[in-house]
Amino acid sequence: MSRGTGAGRPQSAAPAPRRYDRCAVWAPAASAVDVRLDGQVHALEPGDDGWWALPGVTLRPGSRCSFRLHGTAQDDPAEETWLPDPRSLLQERGVHEESTVVDPALLEREEGWGGIDLRGAVIYEMHVGTFTAGPEGRGGTFDSAIERLDELVDLGVQALEIMPVASFPGRRGWGYDGVGLYAVHEAYGGPAAMARFVAAAHRRGLGVILDVVHNHLGPAGNYLSRFGPYFTDAHHTPWGWAVNLDGPGSDQVRAFLLGSVRQWLVDMQLDGLRLDAVHELHDDSPRHLLAELSEAVAALSEETGRPLALIAESDRNDPRTVTPAAAGGLGMDMQWADDIHHGVHAWATGERQGYYADFGSGEVLRRVLTRAFEHAGTYSSFREQVWGAPVDPASPHYDAHSFVAFLQDHDQVGNRAAGDRIHASLSPAEHAAAIAPILLGPFTPMLFQGEEWAASTPFAYFTDHEPELGRLVTQGRTEEFGRMGWAEDVPDPQALSTFTGSILRWDEAGTGEHARIRDWYRTLIALRRSEPILQVADLRRSRCEVLGEDTVLLRRGGGRRPVSEEGARAGAGAASEAAMIEVLVHRGAGRAELPASSAARARLLASSAAVLSGRAADDAPLHLEGPGALVVRLTPPARG
Repeated sequence: MSRGTGAGRPQSAAPAPRRYDRCAVWAPAASAVDVRLDGQVHALEPGDDGWWALPGVTLRPGSRCSFRLHGTAQDDPAEETWLPDPRSLLQERGVHEESTVVDPALLEREEGWGGIDLRGAVIYEMHVGTFTAGPEGRGGTFDSAIERLDELVDLGVQALEIMPVASFPGRRGWGYDGVGLYAVHEAYGGPAAMARFVAAAHRRGLGVILDVVHNHLGPAGNYLSRFGPYFTDAHHTPWGWAVNLDGPGSDQVRAFLLGSVRQWLVDMQLDGLRLDAVHELHDDSPRHLLAELSEAVAALSEETGRPLALIAESDRNDPRTVTPAAAGGLGMDMQWADDIHHGVHAWATGERQGYYADFGSGEVLRRVLTRAFEHAGTYSSFREQVWGAPVDPASPHYDAHSFVAFLQDHDQVGNRAAGDRIHASLSPAEHAAAIAPILLGPFTPMLFQGEEWAASTPFAYFTDHEPELGRLVTQGRTEEFGRMGWAEDVPDPQALSTFTGSILRWDEAGTGEHARIRDWYRTLIALRRSEPILQVADLRRSRCEVLGEDTVLLRRGGGRRPVSEEGARAGAGAASEAAMIEVLVHRGAGRAELPASSAARARLLASSAAVLSGRAADDAPLHLEGPGALVVRLTPPARG
């Protein structure tokens, strides 16, 4: 499995560096192409494979350029249509206007940064626009986000995962309707502000991951099809035609995506990419795009001397996603594991609607906390078919750190009708119980902005579309939740108040119950980072026992020795022969106790009851009265 600087992934040629001072565009169907550069029009010269270029002219940062195509099927001689650069880094005046030339080599960067292994790290998902209020409360920027990085370091976070920043129409949105895949949204400060943010994070030892969307583009401002066959009707997605990964012209489309990967990981010095909904990357070519990306990123890792990672969002529940390409897999370093979320959420809240129907029992919770997938070649009532494939705990190709676990993320919060967070329906003690197996379990844990202090703000779905499209989005969302039986008002995605109401209120983080739940998160993260047993990625060294429908016991460690070389590298080798940590998690109103065999040799490490009440852990009993979590270390059993 992938470690360090791309080890475990087969090597292939890295995407070639881009000359940011050269004007070039791919337009294979055009009979002629013009560029308007700072108001002056130049004719481009044709080259190989449908490329056009402007030799002898050097692009300078800050210049503005746009293209005019002749002879294409969509070309209207009666119109003078100028299009932005498909590889633009900045659209200062919006997605329909000229592009601004940017050279990333001139942007700020932390030269001494050696990278971070993201597998097993504590990840923090954030949305730039709502992470802080930003200038005059209009929405956050990369610069305003820098002001809060020290608080995340204090929490124990190790890496930041930024929701998409590709340019999109309007000022506010989640980013999944982006149309400029190389660009940084101007409202966030553009690429210069992003570079300052990445450098500031690296100076604090924080890795930075960017969420990128390769499976579709948004409906407004998407001009790629004017330039070439970027899309195909041979495959379809929920958004329409699929991105062309296997039809005529697909080599250049794949190169376009690979080039953006190089820009983010090398030129912008990011540490990893999260790939949105990879199950919608339809590719029947001999080598799947994900495998090609994996091999290219391995080469980029060798080139930069830094570990680089790819994290997939996949609906398939298939460990092949995180199996190396050389072993027949798709080569991702990690994948989001929604079933872990569903298992914990449904157990903690009692919700059983929709895709939660198969979750909620203690037995399901046991399975997802030790094997990641509940639907693993078994029947899914929500999908009405058999789904997924089992995770092999002894696999030499992947381990627990290959799966990302979370209690909240942007989808599981924002796709609810009101964008309400799980803690809105839980007591602080129930919230403390729910997060314990996520942060102390074997998987790579991820938090969603504000959950660590039980933020009072929701994270609603918000947009800033042009009027007609915006009206359709508002209508569609209302009708969707109406069909689900939602009787209350659904926040209007287009309303400014829906966006501003989702902005985190950092002033509440240090007050009352908010501060106490944050102390609990900080306590759990500190344990995860300091206890070698909690860093072990070998799934065979994590077990879970259902003590009752309201109570589960997660066991980490134990056994005579690390059972794999990977387990030793993950920290098991530093643990004593029979070292074990147990996490008692209880959702009910009654008492929950450790099994007698554990209680006799348990030493308390953390108690949610103590932290939430402000008491010293030394004074806490080795049982729970009501909901919460208890963390203990078991001393080795007496010999003889």
